[in-house]
Amino acid sequence: MGKFLAGSIIVCALIAGSLLYYLQVHVYYQEITTSEDLGVSVTTLVDNTPEPIIADEFQGIVSETSPLGYRACFTTPQSQALMTETYVTYEGAEPLVAPDWFGCFNASEVGEAIKANTAIAFLGEKDVIWGFDRIVAVMDDGRGFVWHQINDCGREVFDGKPMPEDCPPRDTNTNSESN
Repeated sequence: MGKFLAGSIIVCALIAGSLLYYLQVHVYYQEITTSEDLGVSVTTLVDNTPEPIIADEFQGIVSETSPLGYRACFTTPQSQALMTETYVTYEGAEPLVAPDWFGCFNASEVGEAIKANTAIAFLGEKDVIWGFDRIVAVMDDGRGFVWHQINDCGREVFDGKPMPEDCPPRDTNTNSESN
């Protein structure tokens, strides 16, 4: 009787673990298209507002459960030189790992390219969701990558600390429903 009980506990644990893995990696993500996402935008140096850029071959995913679940890949004919003269660069960009099945986004490759200066990170949109910035990185070969990254305001507040004075109020975010 004890072997049967132990075996059934192990089988149940394996089924539950497999289900949890599947839910985290597949179910909570939805594929998006540029028409749903309104394309790829980058914040301009001139007026500090996001402006659409040319983004071909767009592929994207978004998580239903976390603003950090946004990832996208695209190609652009715009050169890095032109982009650095036109758009706000982003210091401290750290791409987050995407699910294995979303093959176009390799966080290690993008992160290494940023460190090696073969990719440049730009501010896509500040506080796209309060506490999270949208980052757009473009490699020297024209491949582009987009993700959400927690910003300084979000980091402080989500760590349970008081909101810094230079942070926007949480209720005035006009993009609170976009992912």
